[in-house]
Amino acid sequence: MANHSATKKDVRQASKRRDRNRYYGKTTRNAIRDLKTSAEKTVYEDKLPNVISMIDKLAKRGIIHKNKAANLKSKLVKKAASVA
Repeated sequence: MANHSATKKDVRQASKRRDRNRYYGKTTRNAIRDLKTSAEKTVYEDKLPNVISMIDKLAKRGIIHKNKAANLKSKLVKKAASVA
């Protein structure tokens, strides 16, 4: 690492962003896992919009690719339809 103040600041910012992105990604993965394990229609009706919103936010922030977000949402909606 160079000894410039701007480089040191960039390292600090990257660390903060990495931690934030990991938090949002892990939280979303946990929400998806919890949704998939439930077998009740009411749970899907309540939680599915929130989980889809979380996935969209990850794609918007660039944490996951937009196609991955579309695939995740598609799979969740298919599973919700089969549970119903």
